[in-house]
Amino acid sequence: MSREQRRAVAEQLRQAPERPAATTIDQMRAGFAALMSQYPVPTEHRETPTTLAGRPAVLVEPPRDPRPGTILYFHGGSFSLGSPHTAMALTANLVLRTGIRALSLDYRLAPEHPFPAGIEDGVAAYRSLLEDHDPSSIVFAGDSAGGGLSVTTTLAARDAGLPLPAGIVAFSPGLDHTYSGKSMVTKEETDPFFTRESLSKTGQLYLAGANPAQPLLAPAVHADLTGFPPILLQVGSNEVLLDDAVRLAERAREADVDVLLDITADVPHVFQTFTDTLDEAGQALDRAALFIKQRLG
Repeated sequence: MSREQRRAVAEQLRQAPERPAATTIDQMRAGFAALMSQYPVPTEHRETPTTLAGRPAVLVEPPRDPRPGTILYFHGGSFSLGSPHTAMALTANLVLRTGIRALSLDYRLAPEHPFPAGIEDGVAAYRSLLEDHDPSSIVFAGDSAGGGLSVTTTLAARDAGLPLPAGIVAFSPGLDHTYSGKSMVTKEETDPFFTRESLSKTGQLYLAGANPAQPLLAPAVHADLTGFPPILLQVGSNEVLLDDAVRLAERAREADVDVLLDITADVPHVFQTFTDTLDEAGQALDRAALFIKQRLG
């Protein structure tokens, strides 16, 4: 573990220049894409545009001899920003570390397509994969809002009577649109990205008036995880979203579901993207890759 690296990343984020306030959703999306383009993407993988259940997607493959299985990846972006390309640093790293291909889904975004559009797209993509693949050969993965979608898509698939995937990997997942976790307050001073207020503002675009106190919007508070596959939750201790992962892990335990709650100290939201400056980023990705290979082995 490198405390010096963690301090350097924290200082870098604290000293980052203020970005101009975005006034339109297009400006917000452009700003997010510019931010995510700063993170290093490995060059050895292959990317191929494709479609999945009528939605655009990107097939991400290792350079040679892929192992059996598929990672269905959900990108982050507060349910209203981002694309498979903004999450490519994480997706490509998982593919290279596992040797398993990924399909990164370009699900519909709010405010044009609010809740539950993204979940519906996730379930449709999974149904499409099930036409040619056994569920035991599929793992869901995602970061931030996409980490939340990896859980809520599983909930919706289970409730629709579909067989469930072999596992779930969620990096810093957003799992509670009621924003009721204690870390929303206790971590506000240390989280360089989010506050409860900022999350609520973007969250309203996704909610579009829906009651957040329901399983598909607050699974950390309201979901019954009975029958779920094994779950790996990775989160940093400096996140306001910390308790989203902690409480979902407790709900998994209550439902007798295998769960690994992997908390790394003194690191920010989706710290796994900092592979060029933070040893813990690569180490966490290695643990996630091991989990996926064990589930698909």
